Amino acid sequence: MTKTAFGFPLKHSHIKTKLAASLGGGAETTTTITSMKFSVKTWSNGKARTGLLQLGNCPSPIETPSLLLSTRKGLPLFISPDLLPSLPLPDSYLLQFSPLHFLEGLSTKTIAAIGGLHQMLGLHDYVYAAVLRDPIQCLPECDASNKFGASFETPCGRVLVKPADYMDMIASMKPNIWASLADEVPAWVSSKRNRTSVDRTVKWLDECIALGSAKAAGGALFGAIVGGSNIEERKRCAQEAAIRNVSGYWIGGFGLGESMDERPALLNAVTVSFKLTRVLFKNTDYFECFIFKAKGEWLFYCVRLEIHAACWMNRVVTVVCIVGSEVMIEVRDAGCQDSLQEEKPRLVCGLELPEEVLQGVAAGIDLFDSSKDATPIVQNCVCYTCQNHTKAYINHLLNVHEMLAQTLLEIHNTHHFLGFFRSIREAIKEGRFDLFRQMFVQHRREQLAAVAVCA
Repeated sequence: MTKTAFGFPLKHSHIKTKLAASLGGGAETTTTITSMKFSVKTWSNGKARTGLLQLGNCPSPIETPSLLLSTRKGLPLFISPDLLPSLPLPDSYLLQFSPLHFLEGLSTKTIAAIGGLHQMLGLHDYVYAAVLRDPIQCLPECDASNKFGASFETPCGRVLVKPADYMDMIASMKPNIWASLADEVPAWVSSKRNRTSVDRTVKWLDECIALGSAKAAGGALFGAIVGGSNIEERKRCAQEAAIRNVSGYWIGGFGLGESMDERPALLNAVTVSFKLTRVLFKNTDYFECFIFKAKGEWLFYCVRLEIHAACWMNRVVTVVCIVGSEVMIEVRDAGCQDSLQEEKPRLVCGLELPEEVLQGVAAGIDLFDSSKDATPIVQNCVCYTCQNHTKAYINHLLNVHEMLAQTLLEIHNTHHFLGFFRSIREAIKEGRFDLFRQMFVQHRREQLAAVAVCA
């Protein structure tokens, strides 16, 4: 059985898809989607971390924190498939889509007959992440959601999505990663409505797990965590997701009315974590001296091999796994259950501005949906747009309403934002993330102030 860099066992699923004879002349192709592997590589001061995400069909591992490129029906806006390789690789291999986009066009049965989204679009090396919420076109409508399903406002009108319907979409599209169905609510709802949203989200998570197994959906399931602006409800939802068989976590409910000032507390409430520490196996009967650091204090403990958990000085020591001459232990305060496993990635939606992304990174988030950044064309940029076209030409295209302008600007902005995430990873690796964040925010404020003065 394959293990991550931390030694955790991972399961693999192999999905064979055939191109239906009626749609492809009888040709047969095979796509193998191997379960996701994720490992944390570097910690900065606090919770900011870098990691490595590996998926079977993706030719290269992807470093995190990383950006998921927004798509419409699986293809990035304004960027055709032949231009995708012009973006930085492997950073641009991550693509996010909403299954609700396919309410128009091909049916889920047709997509299933073709063999899923990878087969239909021919992007076999790319990673697809399915999230129902789309920040532009498919927004949650909490007033119309009920105990049967979540409601969304879409270009096709208001749609109620039930767990069974959603899992039919996932089973047909075969994404690499998919988030469970969630009842997202805005920041201003009552405590009772917040509590109901968590109850429904946990119930639907269980249904998605059961239906996913029955329908052989495949892919890596990210358990949804909601709770609006209520810290205790977010903690409760995180606890429920953490004890279930999921590959990662999707943290939703952001960008729905909460202020930037209150967001760090909401993020930190669900990403409370304690470092996992490696220690050496000493002999066949004992582990001599577990030495670890918890809450700034070095501790020391011995435990027999057959003991898988022990409590000492109000801290729980858990033997997670043994690989060769190494053992993995987890340390946490006795009775503490509100931490997400560190070896599982966290994806968040709704953090759109660069400052908001930095809040997420500081809280230990690994994956982000596409963000809004109106950065202009810059000097010394190495993207395709800046290397081949001038500002004057792009300005001309905008003035005559030529669609090529949007394509070139999208390439530049995407290239620029992927570079932003690369700078974040480098700052974490070098232990200077806090300084990087402070300087970036200060410089950004100065830029915005200068723009306001010029306006």
